[in-house]
Amino acid sequence: MVFIYRCQIELHDSLYFATREIGRLYETEPIIHNYALCYALGLVDSQIYSTTVAEEHSYRYFRPEQVPKYEEHLTPLNQQGIYVTPALAISYSAILNTWKYANNNYHVEMEKTQKNIPSFGRTKEIAPESQFEFFVISQKELKLPKWLRLGKWMSKAELTVEQLPKPQNAEGLFTCKHPLNPLDVMFTNQVISYDVVNMPPVSLIQNVQMRGQYYQFTEMKDIKIPARMAYHFRS
Repeated sequence: MVFIYRCQIELHDSLYFATREIGRLYETEPIIHNYALCYALGLVDSQIYSTTVAEEHSYRYFRPEQVPKYEEHLTPLNQQGIYVTPALAISYSAILNTWKYANNNYHVEMEKTQKNIPSFGRTKEIAPESQFEFFVISQKELKLPKWLRLGKWMSKAELTVEQLPKPQNAEGLFTCKHPLNPLDVMFTNQVISYDVVNMPPVSLIQNVQMRGQYYQFTEMKDIKIPARMAYHFRS
């Protein structure tokens, strides 16, 4: 049996992560990557470690190396039959913040200098009260947290979860309006057309027309979710 949860996030703080850098402007795209959501939902921490408590504790609070391990962390979710889609902004506004800093080489490298050269940058962030929507597909019932932490600032966000009625299985040509991770759908569906959302670590696609198996709902005609999605990674 498949359980599908429609999840909505409401931001209580501004959300920032650098989707793109344009000179001194660091911009946040109003889409949340599905990799980030897996970590925020606590699905990764509950799955991957069979190590000691001390090692798990050190992972959560300190990492000696800043190397992503998405394949190692997310592959166990495939084994559990859990998949999280990227989140689309359904209501949002943006805010601009300017930050400044001074040249402090004399502190870091003990260099003598008579100059104090200020610099600056700007961040385009998603404002509080903005809302996002995504789906969780699972082979078992899940209890998801009420509060999340997202982005570079670990911004606080509230999660509302609705379990959708039992989906109907269908097959053929369909359009998915919600964003998708192309690596996770290309192995089970024929992708025909889409719009690209450039963002690291894997660019997403939306307004996707594809052919294959999908889930649909009698009373929610606009929701069509590709079936058999799972996490795949570049070799």
